[in-house]
Amino acid sequence: CPRPYPLLRISPTPKLIRLSLQGTVVVERWWQVPLSKEGRSPRLHPRRHRIYRLVEDTKHQPKEKLELILTQSVDYLGSRGDIVSVKKSVGRNKLLSEGLAVYASPENKKMFEEEMKLRNEGKLERLQTQSGEKTLEFLRNCHLEVGMKNNVKWELNNEIVARHFLKNLKVSVTPQALKLPDEPITRWGEYWCEVTVNGLDTVRVPMSVVNFMRPKTKRYKYWLAQQAAQAASKE
Repeated sequence: CPRPYPLLRISPTPKLIRLSLQGTVVVERWWQVPLSKEGRSPRLHPRRHRIYRLVEDTKHQPKEKLELILTQSVDYLGSRGDIVSVKKSVGRNKLLSEGLAVYASPENKKMFEEEMKLRNEGKLERLQTQSGEKTLEFLRNCHLEVGMKNNVKWELNNEIVARHFLKNLKVSVTPQALKLPDEPITRWGEYWCEVTVNGLDTVRVPMSVVNFMRPKTKRYKYWLAQQAAQAASKE
C-alpha cells in the first residue's frame, strides 16, 4: 500500500533539494550532473548521483532567544528596564504571561529610555537594584557582633562598625551609610545600627557589643594550656 506521505522527493534536475517538515534541510549533490542536450533529461549515474552533501539543517540549529525588557526586578535576570535574552519558553510562559516583561520593540525601548532619563534627572523615584534587594534581604536576617577591649576606654563609631561588617558578615558598608543610636556607646550590651543601601532603603540590624576575644593562634592555645596546667598543679 502506498505511504500516507512521502518522506523525501528528489527531482533529478535541481542541484539543491529542500525538505520542509519540522525544519528545513538543504542538501546538494556531491557529484554535479552533466549537462544534457536540449529536450532530453539529464543522465544520472545510478550510484554517484545519489550521494548528497548537507548544506544547512535548521531543525538542529541552536534556537534563537527572545529579547525582552523587564518591567520589574526578576531574580538572576535584572531590574526594571533591563534588556535580557531568554529562551522562548521562559519568556512566553513566565515573563510575558506574569507581566514581568514586555517585548523589546522600538517603541518599548524608547519608552524605558525616557523613563531611565527621568530617573537620572531626579524627576522620578529611583528604584532599588537587584543586588541592593538581595543585600537588604541578607541584612534583615543578620546579627552583628562587635568586639571591644576592656583595658582601654573606647567609644563605638561608624568606622569601627563598618570594619566589623566586612570582617564578620563579609558585607562592605561605607561609614556614611551607617547610623548608630544618638547616645554614645561606651559599654558592652545589645544595640542596633541602621544601614542604608544605595541611598534608598534602610534596614535595622541588631548589634551586640561584646568583650574582644583574641584570635586563637597556636601561641595563644599554648598559653591557655600552660594556664590550665598551672591551675591543675595548685589544686
